[in-house]
Amino acid sequence: MEPHERRILLTTGFGHFMTHFNMLVFPSIVLPLSGRLQLGMAQVLGMSFWMYLLFGLTALPWGLAADRWGARPLMHLFFIGSGLCGLAATLFIDTVTGLTLALAGIGFFSGIYHPTGLGLISKGIKQISIGMGYNGMCGNLGLAAAPLLAGIVNWFWGLSAVFLTVCVLNFLGFAIMAFLPITKPTKKQDNGSEGETGRRSAFFILLIAMTLGGIVYRGSTLILPSYFELRNPGIFDFLSSLSELNLSTNLVATSVTSFIFIVGMLGQYIGGRLAEKFDLKVCYLIFHATTVPIAFLMAIAWDLPLVLLSLGYFFFLLGMQPIENTLVARYTPRRFQHSAYGLKFILTFGIGALAVKMVEAIENAYSIEAVFSTIGFISLALTGVILLLMANTKGSKKEFNPKTK
Repeated sequence: MEPHERRILLTTGFGHFMTHFNMLVFPSIVLPLSGRLQLGMAQVLGMSFWMYLLFGLTALPWGLAADRWGARPLMHLFFIGSGLCGLAATLFIDTVTGLTLALAGIGFFSGIYHPTGLGLISKGIKQISIGMGYNGMCGNLGLAAAPLLAGIVNWFWGLSAVFLTVCVLNFLGFAIMAFLPITKPTKKQDNGSEGETGRRSAFFILLIAMTLGGIVYRGSTLILPSYFELRNPGIFDFLSSLSELNLSTNLVATSVTSFIFIVGMLGQYIGGRLAEKFDLKVCYLIFHATTVPIAFLMAIAWDLPLVLLSLGYFFFLLGMQPIENTLVARYTPRRFQHSAYGLKFILTFGIGALAVKMVEAIENAYSIEAVFSTIGFISLALTGVILLLMANTKGSKKEFNPKTK
């Protein structure tokens, strides 16, 4: 890669790390926070609704702003705003209203990243799928680091220190950007080879698929740490017997969750590589279809089988992201790509935030195990939408080859 491409990836990579770190810290401390606030698990989960909703709903406005004013000032705002809201969460952690508002602020400012960062990659890096793959790996590292750091920091210093960590790391991102100039991407030919009408219809179908994928992603990542904490007693007992330390179930569960997301980084890398060599639609279908039976099995599994199933599930669920993001780049004109990613994430993360309410309702009415059964049915519908996308674009293959100009 050229020097300006490496600078873009370094900046967007840390931004991707932080946006997912910001979003995944809260699910990692749901049960400890439930005990501290003397609230039920479903009530505490519900506190994050506005955070996830604003994380998605603000994506399109942020994308439009990036197309108008550029990505760099918005990335600065992302780091500063998220850091200040992390500090507010530290100060108001014992107040339900105050903490809910602070979480909402974290979601509001974290929503800047995806339309801004992914737009930078699609405009400024020649091998888009490879760039998306590396960027996705950084996001997965954020997914992995959030539960691990949250569990460790909570174990040693308590819940307030967890959100103080959010504050400090976001301010670090601002400092990195202050010393890392990003040059404006040079013009290159527009993406895609279909006519505008064909491209719009395919993008519309893709939006439906991505919306369902957003519900699946948010629902599964939201409950995973708590799910492990409740359904891995055998692993906890085994690790406790090997260690003289007074391990907590939360620390064990968050550590296992981090391991799962680290393996997901391999999925991101392989997904990006496959997207450079094979038909994007076929890769997209295979990655999503593979998660369907695994989700149903996760609803009945415990301990080591549950962990092994989770490894496979998140390998494919997260590994499809560079494929999906490359599809977005192929179906949208270059001048509107910040806005296109904004539209994607307003649906995947905005409507996907309904998964918070879905999880809350299912946990109240049935059990937490029923969440993964529901996710399995949603993923089944998602594969049907991808088949519709393939039928809609049958005979138009050039737009799916990332090397096609």
